[in-house]
This record gives sequence, structure tokens and C-alpha cells, in this order.
Amino acid sequence: MNDDLDSMRTHPLLHTHRPANPGRLWLALCALLLTTACTDRKTPSDDRWSRSGELIAMSGGEAGARYACATCHGVRGEGNGFDAPRLAGLPAGYLQKQMEDYAAGLRPHEVMRDVARFLDSHERVRVANHYAALPPQAVAPATQETIDAATPALYARACQQCHGAEGVGSENGPPLNAQPAFYLTQQLQDWQRSKRRNDGKHGMLEVAQQLDAGQVRQLGLYLARIPPRPASPGR
Repeated sequence: MNDDLDSMRTHPLLHTHRPANPGRLWLALCALLLTTACTDRKTPSDDRWSRSGELIAMSGGEAGARYACATCHGVRGEGNGFDAPRLAGLPAGYLQKQMEDYAAGLRPHEVMRDVARFLDSHERVRVANHYAALPPQAVAPATQETIDAATPALYARACQQCHGAEGVGSENGPPLNAQPAFYLTQQLQDWQRSKRRNDGKHGMLEVAQQLDAGQVRQLGLYLARIPPRPASPGR
């Protein structure tokens, strides 16, 4: 037994100190930080709150109540009448695309980016389908400011080709009717400044930059007062 102990004491591998490779440690640390910092989940969730679009909308799914859609967009997707748009009755494909664009950073918005990134692609589809199936409800206009007599003609000339008569939407653009005037104005201003550029061919950039501040305001007021309608089937 003493011979065995002696051989262990003298074995070169047991007494040679091998310093850790700092390069490998640094790479491992970076990989860990990148993995834990990323919130855009790519795999389906097993969380019980993610089993339906309604549960996700009400609870926020794995992200918690702070990120619940209903917090800003209302229990029935009606919006808040100010800066959070109506979601109820919008086309499912449009809603899903916006969540994908928020998650990818193509449509800048700090809060919506985090909301979308906490959902995987399957959950985004469920949320979109949930809101598309809800009957749209009208929210009282936040202002009674007078609409110019020329505004309907302005809309028909600048917007109707893509967004349909009276803003009900078409295959080329989402519905705009019954959205809050402030929200619509804000979005047009974002298009004008190129802050928002997620329409593919930048058609909205060209249209918005041809409008002056008064026209932008008038279009928001006009569209906000058109009653909502359900999304067309298959959109």
C-alpha cells in the first residue's frame, strides 16, 4: 500500500498545475451572457398560460402581467383611445406580422419589442388569431375637433388605394378606421421621419412625406370617427 501511495505522490499528472486558458473562459462567459440576455424565444413554450391566445393576452404568458396585451389594449382589444390601437377585428396576418416586426426590431417600440420577444412564433399566431376573432368595439373619440370638409377627399386620394374605402382595409393595407386619432397621427409622423419602415416597399414613407402637419392631423381625426368593422375572412 505504501508503494501505491509513493507512486501517486510522484505521478507527474497529479502534481502538474495546468492554468486555465483565459481565452476559453472568456468565450464561455460571453456565450452564457448572450444566451441569458436573449428574450426572443424560438421554441414552443410548455407554460400553461401559453395554451391559448386569450390566456396570453390576459396574463402576458411567461413574461407575466406586466407584459399582458390587455394592460394597454383593453380586455376586449378595444385600445385605450389614445396611443394604444384597437386590435379587435384586425386581420390575423397583419397582427402576426407586426409582432414579428417588433421582435426583430423592424418596427421600433421599446415596450412592444419586449412583449413580442417574450412570445415564441406559435404564441404570436395564437394572440393574432384571438384578437382577429373579437368583435371590434367603438371607443369614444378623445376630441371633438372639427374635421375639414376636404379631408375625405384627401383620404381617397392619398390612402384609399391601399387601406380601402372609409379605412376598412384591403389586401394591400390594414384597416385604419376606428383607431385613436392620436395613434394614427403618431404613426404617420413616424413614417414621415423614417422611424417606421416595415411596409416592405416603403410606400407609406412616400405618401406620408407628401402630407403637411395639418393634413396628418385631419386624417387621424377623420379615420377615428369611422365605425369599426370585423376583419374580412382569411385576412
